[in-house]
Amino acid sequence: MQDIKELTLEELKKFLKDKNFPEFHTKQIFSWIYKQGISDFTKMSDLPSDLRGQLKEKFYLTSLKLVDKTQSRDGTEKFLFALSDKNFIETVVIPTEKRVTGCISTQVGCKFACRFCASGLLGFKRNLTCAEMIEEILYLKNNSHNNKLTHLVFMGIGEPLDNYDNVLKTIRIINSPHAFNFGARRITISTCGIIPAIKRLSDEDLQIELSISLHAADDKTRSQIMPINKIYPIRDLIRACQDYIKKKNRQITFEYVLIKGVNSDLQNAIKLGKILQGLRLYKINLIPVNSIKELKVEPPNKLEILFFKDCLLKQGINVTLRKPRGQDIEAACGQLRLRYEKVHSS
Repeated sequence: MQDIKELTLEELKKFLKDKNFPEFHTKQIFSWIYKQGISDFTKMSDLPSDLRGQLKEKFYLTSLKLVDKTQSRDGTEKFLFALSDKNFIETVVIPTEKRVTGCISTQVGCKFACRFCASGLLGFKRNLTCAEMIEEILYLKNNSHNNKLTHLVFMGIGEPLDNYDNVLKTIRIINSPHAFNFGARRITISTCGIIPAIKRLSDEDLQIELSISLHAADDKTRSQIMPINKIYPIRDLIRACQDYIKKKNRQITFEYVLIKGVNSDLQNAIKLGKILQGLRLYKINLIPVNSIKELKVEPPNKLEILFFKDCLLKQGINVTLRKPRGQDIEAACGQLRLRYEKVHSS
């Protein structure tokens, strides 16, 4: 049997055609699952009984088990889910005045071991399936602020482009007008910089947003905090970004986590401006690192952060400073999962 959420609209149409059912039932099934949140085939009342029987025989609908939830004073909520194989993932919803953003995990753990991120501290277990990622989104849609979800970022636990096929299939399903009808331009994929996958993404017919985790302006520093840089160094990564912008005519966001004593002084700000010279359609998003005692990282003080931002502005760079969210609930990727598994394994 297979989770029916693994099927695109076209794949479900093929199943119905093979079983001699009219094609229009496809849209009805999608509506029941994605718009009405029904997970019981027997309750899909406008489907013929024999089709409901076929669906029940061939498919099932996965659901995630909520095992923990924390809520910040600023409204940020983090959910810890148990999967069917007893692994755990996190999903976060971040409400602001103008938007409600869901942050989606794509893997159980992470294999890329970035120095500032807790996601990989328990090792890499496996990719999430398309159905599991959709279930994250369904949960947020049904339980977020005023049941309103305006933006999605594939930026939780794991590296999205290391689970390329499942992530892109998930996006195509939620982008369908018969499912969530979620606009592609309100969906962001964040990557540590896997160049072949970035090139592959540039050929997709989706106008999604791309975010690059840069976090350093020279190879020595970036390799220390992001081991992936030893495989895909900065010069090659920037060239891939240039090609992506040229092909897609879309802005790229460079994420830059500010870590005290590592990459947050003015010399680094000047170097950052230089390596981005010649690029167009980009912005830098500065993010003071979340304090994670296991990784021994701390954010710079406020004055150092403002000096760094001002230095970039004086170089003519479009830069934003992300307001810290959920710090009182350890909302950075992997922190809730790490704490829960430590407690329950001892």
